[in-house]
Formats: sequence, structure tokens, C-alpha cells
Amino acid sequence: QYGYDEFEQFGFGLQNPNRGFVEMYRCYPVVMMQGNERQNVNFGGKIILPPSALAKLASLNIVYPMLFELRNNVKQSHSHAGVLEFIAEEGRVYLPFWMMQTLLLEEGDLIEIKNASLPLGSYVKIQPQTVDFLDISDPKAVLENALRNFSTLTQGDIIQINYNNKIYEILVLEVKPLNNGISIVETDLEVDFAPPVGYVEKPQPKNTMANKIKIEEPSIESTGWSAFRGSGQRLNGKAVKAASSASTSNSSANSSIDDLNENIPAPLNLPFGKLFFGYKVVPFGEKKQGIADDSVPLFPGEGQTLRPPR
Repeated sequence: QYGYDEFEQFGFGLQNPNRGFVEMYRCYPVVMMQGNERQNVNFGGKIILPPSALAKLASLNIVYPMLFELRNNVKQSHSHAGVLEFIAEEGRVYLPFWMMQTLLLEEGDLIEIKNASLPLGSYVKIQPQTVDFLDISDPKAVLENALRNFSTLTQGDIIQINYNNKIYEILVLEVKPLNNGISIVETDLEVDFAPPVGYVEKPQPKNTMANKIKIEEPSIESTGWSAFRGSGQRLNGKAVKAASSASTSNSSANSSIDDLNENIPAPLNLPFGKLFFGYKVVPFGEKKQGIADDSVPLFPGEGQTLRPPR
């Protein structure tokens, strides 16, 4: 059994391939592989090939990193993947479950695997398939950590990532350079997010004064119902006429405002040294309204003195 790290230590992949690697295998999901469970493989973009594939790749001097094109010739579907290890049984290849769904494969179906040379990716646009992805506090960090298990991204694939024991499906909408697949090994990748499937953006409220001071605006439709059915009181003492419609209420409100404007006194232009306290000023010594003549004593009665009379 040979591992991927051992293959790198052998020094292979230093020359361009002079002929391609093309093999047919029976495909199975990773969960069916004997041995320890490999959850990171099931939520990644790498496959497990048999040791004979390593020997053939070594003889062909395949360029590192080893990338492959996976094709289902029956359903005419394809994708790309990297390789993790060469420990599968001969004639078999183990794939992540999401990759088998993408390729429309069943357990034991034949799949064609051949080496591929993909450009380094610079941009990818993804779309979560559920709105639950928005509940993640830092989706960028979660996605960056999940993509470490991938070597390639193919446009149109729906990959799966595992976070907090919950599986999220993500559609690869677009990749750049313009190609059906890109390599994301040792490259700076710009990630753009599209709105999740089923996400509905809430309409923003109008920027009105009523919203700023939290006052409910009256309904535009006339339903015949009035919020305030009581009668008001006017400052000038006149009777308030009942309004039967919105137009009469508006006209009465305007008339009330006009009456109030009439009762508002004009600006005072007092000379220097005089003050206004809100009532009519009566000079000292003049008769006041509501008070009797000066002949009538204001304080009748006799006073008392503490000093005895002489």
C-alpha cells in the first residue's frame, strides 16, 4: 500500500506526461471502504485509487499535483477530483457521496478516470442550497476550512461540507478562469456568495418622518372606520362640527388652525425698560375694572397701637 505522501517523496511528476492515464473502475462511496471511518474524505473532493494506479502514474511521469477527470459515459456527466491515497481494492475507486450524486452513479457502476491538467483558479461563485447556511456566524472561515479537503472545483457541481454535525450543500455557480474545472491547490481564491435558495429579501421601510419618530401612518384605503370618533374641544369656545368624511375632517382641522392663528397675538414691540407679563398693564392711580370708587375704603376697621395714649 502506498500513500499520497510517499508518492511525492519518490520524485515523480517532474516532467510533462508523454501519454495519458485512462482507466475504468467500479465506483463505491467512501463509507463502504473497509477500515476506519473517513468523514473528511466524504466531505471533500479527493478520491481513493488502487495501488496499481500509482504504479502506472509513476511510469507516465504525471505532473504534480495529480488531478483527474471523472466521467460517467452512460449518463454523460463529468467532474474533477484529486487523489488522497492509493489503498483501494484493485478494480475499485472510492468517491465522496456528493460526487456520486453529481455523476449520477450507483454502487458498482463503471466510471472512467483519466489524468487532467487544470488551470489555477482565481475566482469562484457559490450558492448555498438552504437558508440555514446564513445561521453560520462566520461562513467565510467555515468555507475556507472546508475547501482544504478539495483539490478542484467544477462548475455545476453541488458539493457538501460538514459543520457542527450538519451537512450543507453548496452549488458551484461560476469559476474563473473560464473553464469547467479549476485547481485550488496553493492559489489565492476569491470567493463570492450568491443568495441561498429560498431566501427572500425583506422590503426596506420608507424613510419617512413617521418611521423616524415611530408613528403609524394612516391607511390610504378608506375602510369607513375611524380611529378617533370622539369630539374635540376648541380653544376659542366655539362648537366643533362633526366630520362625516376625511375631507370634512381635514377642512375642520384647517379652520381650527386658522382660528388659532387669529388668536395668536402679534409680536410685541415694547420700548426699552418695559416688560410684558401676559396681561394688560394699568398705570398706577387709574380706576381698574371690577373695583369700586376710591371713596369706598378698601380696608375698613380700626387699628391698635402698643404705646398707650398720652
